[in-house]
Amino acid sequence: MANVPNQAQCPMTIRIFFVPARALGASILIVAMTGAAPGAAASRDAGVDASPPPVAHLANADDPVKVEAGKLIYAQRCSSCHGKRLQGQPLWQLEDQYFGRRAPAHDESGHTWEHSDEELFHITRYGRFTTADPTIPTYMPAFDGVLDDEQILEVTAFIKARWPLGLRISQALLNPGYAGMPAHAQNEDWTFPPTCVTSVQRWRLGSR
Repeated sequence: MANVPNQAQCPMTIRIFFVPARALGASILIVAMTGAAPGAAASRDAGVDASPPPVAHLANADDPVKVEAGKLIYAQRCSSCHGKRLQGQPLWQLEDQYFGRRAPAHDESGHTWEHSDEELFHITRYGRFTTADPTIPTYMPAFDGVLDDEQILEVTAFIKARWPLGLRISQALLNPGYAGMPAHAQNEDWTFPPTCVTSVQRWRLGSR
């Protein structure tokens, strides 16, 4: 099983390692803290003899063609509400009588990175998350019939490509098999965001 830092360790600089797990497939993510105990090094050699579940909808933020296509779609379909720089509408975080009506930010100041690719695909297509109470009104327009599956993934890829490396890694932990992990993640130092406890907690639940 991969090792991830707890809440208190999140701000520390960490490196990640990928250990191949079978000839077919995917890699296993190993996260090691800088300056961690000697036992941490041994965990890098650990592997899980299992293939990750398939990802139905994955936005590839490492594909420049898809990112560029998503940039154009975002400008045409999303920027009027979520902002040209992904900054969201003014006061979107304010909890008043209009809370939930203002379009949130999609940059690092928002919470988009706290959701898996599948959840982001679902809310873009249907206007709400799979876990949302259907009796509660949503102010997010549904793009089903407006954007096809590929276009939804392209705009999501553009949004993800704008995030700092730590946010992209944290978000990839929420995808099955850590799908969408940045290609250069294992070569650079990075830190989890201050609110990374959300991704860590959900990662732990999903990896049991």
